[in-house]
Amino acid sequence: MTDVLIIEDNMELAGLIRDFLQVEGYSVFTTDSGEKGMKYLAEHTAKLLLLDIMLPELDGLAICRLVREQHNLPILIMSARHGDDNKIIGLELGADDYLEKPFSVNLLTAKVKALLRRSYDMNDDKQLLVDGDIIINRASMQVYKKDQPLSVTSKEYELLVLLVNNKDKVLRKDWLFDKVWGADSFSEPSTLTVHINKLREKIEKNPKEPQRIVTIWGVGYKYEAV
Repeated sequence: MTDVLIIEDNMELAGLIRDFLQVEGYSVFTTDSGEKGMKYLAEHTAKLLLLDIMLPELDGLAICRLVREQHNLPILIMSARHGDDNKIIGLELGADDYLEKPFSVNLLTAKVKALLRRSYDMNDDKQLLVDGDIIINRASMQVYKKDQPLSVTSKEYELLVLLVNNKDKVLRKDWLFDKVWGADSFSEPSTLTVHINKLREKIEKNPKEPQRIVTIWGVGYKYEAV
């Protein structure tokens, strides 16, 4: 298993990131195209994807969507495109974090460590969480509804685990954001709302009238057991 897959057409930058991550003890594979990256993921397992947006032929946003449909691993987008619109698009397509170029490699390394820690080092010992027709297998990081696997991002997965582990408790928005993204995250707090809405689309009978993930206006959210 590879720790980090880097899809970046600037091979000088990709090499610099690879060298820094290898010093930290991570195994790294780099490629300069989305097609090669998808082929690699079809044949190998990676724990995290670092993804450039401006790639030749198949761009990073298209790759993000394809990876999210087929794999459950955290995705960090690296992009020279600035502005909230691009961040929102990336997050809605399933990315877990977004870093604008140019950036400090030390900052990128810190984000990689945080994403890997939050995605794979869960504190609770329960390996199987069950609520009605929703089953969460924490050993495989897979979510099932009516015995069918759901395609969820790593951040959606973390949110769902937190919510199910705290059934019938009102959880403040800032607490959820800090737990999943970290207090030092550069993501916007509105990212939480985007991910909650995506989760509702996947687990609720009627996402517009949620019965599981309930909004507590002015405070946060509560997961109600069915």
